[in-house]
Amino acid sequence: MLTVAERKERIQQIEELPDLVATTINGLSHQQLDTPYRDASWTIRQVIHHLADSHMNGYSRMRMVFTEDHPALKPYDQDQWAKLQDVRLPLEPSLLILRGLHHRWAEFLKSLPQDAWSAKGFHPEHGEMSMDDLLDEYARHGRNHLEPIQRLRKQNGW
Repeated sequence: MLTVAERKERIQQIEELPDLVATTINGLSHQQLDTPYRDASWTIRQVIHHLADSHMNGYSRMRMVFTEDHPALKPYDQDQWAKLQDVRLPLEPSLLILRGLHHRWAEFLKSLPQDAWSAKGFHPEHGEMSMDDLLDEYARHGRNHLEPIQRLRKQNGW
């Protein structure tokens, strides 16, 4: 279980992610955005669209855990989603999603009573997940994807 201070830090990370994403990709060309961000992986463009997809799911999962009794948390095939046509779009729609979503998400999280953090749902791939587990996972998720992009930019002098 996270401490109050750890929760506050994770909520701040959720709140700040859209600005961090914007800073991380600022000034990249279309060619650079279509570069794999790690060996044999998604492109930078796919990663940013993935963050919008994943975090929409994360926000929904947390709302379900808070409002329902031990809900099932549906997984999705992120690799298949990363192959869909809409991941070729410019990044602006996903950046707008992240800005609005993360604003609402952070306000939702700040409003939760103390006893909400122990509420749980069941994810078929991860088992029981509490609100604390979900908060911890999604607070780290965005940064875990941005760090390789930041390293790639530094390595290539972008």
